[in-house]
Amino acid sequence: MTKELLNIKTVCSLCHNLSFGKKLPQALYIHISALGRLPKLLKDYEAITRSLLPDQTFPIVLIKFNTSEPKISYLDYSDFNEDPHPALKQSIQVNLELSSHQLRHYGENPPILHRKETFVCPDYPHYQTFAELTEAEEKLGLLADSRNIGHRQQWEEKLQHFRVRIKDHQLIEIKNTEGKSPKIDRHKAAIIRRQMSRPVRSLFEANLVHEGMSFFDYGCGHGEDLKFVAEKGFTAQGWDPFYQPDNELIAADIVNLGYVINVVEKPVERREALVNAWGLTQKILVVSAQVLIADGGYGQVAYGDGVITSRNTFQKYYDQEELKLYIDQVLGVDAVPVALGIYFVFRDESQAETFRASRFRSRATTPRIRLSIKRFEDYQELLQPLMNFITERGRLPKKNELPEEGDICAEFRTLTRAFKVIEEATDAAEWESITEQRRSDIQIYLALSKFAKRPKFSQLNDTLKTDIKVLFGTYKQACLLSDMMLFSLGDLQNLADIAQQSDIGICSSKALLVHISALEQLDPMLRLYEGCASRTVGRLENVSLVRFYLREPKIAYISCDNFDKDPHPRWQMAMQIGLQNLKVRYKEYDSDFAPVVQRKDRLVGQDYSLYEKFAKLSQQEEDWGLFDDWSEIQLWSGWQKVLRETGVEFNGSRLQWRKDANPYQQKIVKSRIRARQRQRQKYKKGN
Repeated sequence: MTKELLNIKTVCSLCHNLSFGKKLPQALYIHISALGRLPKLLKDYEAITRSLLPDQTFPIVLIKFNTSEPKISYLDYSDFNEDPHPALKQSIQVNLELSSHQLRHYGENPPILHRKETFVCPDYPHYQTFAELTEAEEKLGLLADSRNIGHRQQWEEKLQHFRVRIKDHQLIEIKNTEGKSPKIDRHKAAIIRRQMSRPVRSLFEANLVHEGMSFFDYGCGHGEDLKFVAEKGFTAQGWDPFYQPDNELIAADIVNLGYVINVVEKPVERREALVNAWGLTQKILVVSAQVLIADGGYGQVAYGDGVITSRNTFQKYYDQEELKLYIDQVLGVDAVPVALGIYFVFRDESQAETFRASRFRSRATTPRIRLSIKRFEDYQELLQPLMNFITERGRLPKKNELPEEGDICAEFRTLTRAFKVIEEATDAAEWESITEQRRSDIQIYLALSKFAKRPKFSQLNDTLKTDIKVLFGTYKQACLLSDMMLFSLGDLQNLADIAQQSDIGICSSKALLVHISALEQLDPMLRLYEGCASRTVGRLENVSLVRFYLREPKIAYISCDNFDKDPHPRWQMAMQIGLQNLKVRYKEYDSDFAPVVQRKDRLVGQDYSLYEKFAKLSQQEEDWGLFDDWSEIQLWSGWQKVLRETGVEFNGSRLQWRKDANPYQQKIVKSRIRARQRQRQKYKKGN
C-alpha cells in the first residue's frame, strides 16, 4: 500500500470533491452501485480495505468512508430498493491501519435511512422515486427534526403523530375508520423472561417486600415473576385472561400490574384492569407500562390511541407524565414514580411518605475513633448501637426508640451522657456534619413534595415526625426552609458556582458531569436539582452518568456500556429532561462519534470500589500527555486520533506502546513523562 493511500487527508479531499454520495462532517456514504464512479485512488483504497474482510459476510449495500480515520464500514441495508426507509441489519468496520475488523448486529430498534436518493447516482433506476418521496416528506415536515427520526421507533412515532403511513414510496393519510375493529392477539404480548421483571425487581431493590407479605400478579402472562417471587420465599399467585383464566382473583399485600394497560386496546377495558388491580391491593400496587423510549417493532400501524405491531398485538405508548396523570385520575391517588414507566401506589399514605423520604436519605459514615479513651474503650460494644442510631437519624434517640436504651442508661444514666463519652473519643464536628446532612435530606424531600401534594404532619410516620421536631423545631419551619431552598434553584449562577466548587465531577462552563453513585455526596442544592428530574419523571434504566446543565434548567441521564471495565466507555444513550416543562428527549449516539468518558476517578467518590484503579490510569494518561488538548478528546474519533498520534494503546487499564509506534515520538513522550513525574515529586516535597 502506498503512503498516499494511507494519507487520510487525501481520502478526505477526494470524498469531499465527489458530486454524489451523502456527505457528513466526518464521513461519506455511497451505494454499492456507485463504487465504479469513484476516482481510481479512492477505488484502490476501498479495494485494499475490502481485502481485509472475512470470507463470509453479508450483502453490502452501502459503504461508509471515514474521513478522519483510516476506516471503512460496510453496511447491510438488504431492503434498500423495496423499503422506503430500510433498517440497518448489520455492519462491519475495517480499520486499515490495524488490519482489523469489527462486526456489529442491530436489535429491534435499528437505525434507518432517509433521503435514499443521496446515496446513489442520478441515473440509478429508482432515483426519481426516492427523490419524490423525500420531497413529499419534507413538505409535510416529517424530516424537520433529523436528530429524532434516526431509528425505527422514533420514525414510526413521527408517522403516527402526523397520521400518515408509507406504501410503495407513497405517503398515505390514515383516516379514522368506523366499523369492525381488528382482532388483537393480546396474549402474544406476554414475554418469556429469564429474570425478574423490572417493576417487580424495583420492589425488592426498594426493600418494600418483607417476610410474610403476599404477592399477586394481575396479568401474569407465562408466570415468570410468580416463580421468581416464590423462590424468594413469598406467597405468589396470579391471573391472566389467556394463560391462567381459571385462577382466582385474590387480594394480596402487593399487586403487580406489569405492562398490562399498554396492551389493552379499548380505553374502557384498560381502566377496568387498573381499577380491578387496585381493588385487590392491600398495601402496594405496582403499575408499569411502555413509555416512548421502549423499543418498537417492525410494521406498526396506527390504531385507536396506540399501534398494532407486526405480531398483531396492541401497544399503547405513554409519556412518563401522561402515565402518572392517568393512574392518579383513575384511582384518585398520588402515584410515586420509581423509574421510567414504573409507579408505586400505596394504600397507606404514611408508608408512601416514608418511602418518598427514604429515597433522599444519603449515606453517612460513623465517625472513626480518634483518641484512646479508656472509658469509651471499656464500653465501645455497648455504645455501638447508639452510634449507629445517631449516624442514621442525625439526632439522639427519644424514649423507647433504641432497644438498647436500658442497658446504656444503666451505665451512663442518660443517653446524653453516653454520647458525651462517644464525642471524647471521636471528632464532635463529624457528628455535627451528620446532623446537617440529615437536615438536608429532609429539606430535599419536603422541597420536592411541593410538586405534588405536600403531606400533612399527621401523615408522616413517628420517626420522621421526631426527626423534624428535633432538627427543625416545627414542621412549619422545616417546610419554610425547604421552600426557600427550592426557590433558590432558579438562580442558575449560584448553581454554577456550587458546581465549580464540587470535589466530585468534571465541571465546565456549561455542565457538571458525575457518576450516578456519587449523587448523594454532592451539595444539597445539586441533589435537589437532580431530584426535580428523577422524582417527577424518573431516570433512564442502567444510568451511568448524570449531567447537570448550568445555563438552562435541564438534567441528562447517560448510559454507558461497561463503565467499570472499559477504561474509556462511550456514551450510548442520553435522556434529557427540561425542568421548566418536563419535556423528555432521547438521543442515541453513533459509536464512532459518541462522547467518550475521561478521568473516571473525578466522576466518582473516593469510596467507590474502583477509585484507586481509575486514579492510577488517569495519572498515567496525564503523564503521557493525553489530556493536553482536552477539547480534542471529548469525542471518540478525536480520542482515537490522539492515541494514534501518541503511539499508545490500552492493555486492560494500563497504557502501552503500540507495536508500530514511531521511535522519535516515543522519545518525546518518555521525556515528557519524566519531566512531569519530577514536577509532581517536587510539588509533594513542597507540601
